Amino acid sequence: MAAGPPPPLEPSPLPVFSEEGFGDKFLRKTRENPLVPLGCLCTVGVLTYGLISFKRGNTRRSQLMMRARILAQGFTFAALLGGMVVTAMKSRK
Repeated sequence: MAAGPPPPLEPSPLPVFSEEGFGDKFLRKTRENPLVPLGCLCTVGVLTYGLISFKRGNTRRSQLMMRARILAQGFTFAALLGGMVVTAMKSRK
């Protein structure tokens, strides 16, 4: 067997990470994938407008807003999946 160099006597130091609060993490994630928060805001806005229309008795507008909510949720989900794919591709490189 070939003798290689001996293993190091002292372990290499671990990297030091700073504590990241909720606000810092939210801003970092928003910068990484800005379409997800945008989709969430659209979903909440359409849902709110639909519920207000329902309360006022405008059932046609309410039904339309509930369908728009489904589209906004689909957009948010697609943005989330797209962001995951992009992150996975970056980590492979």
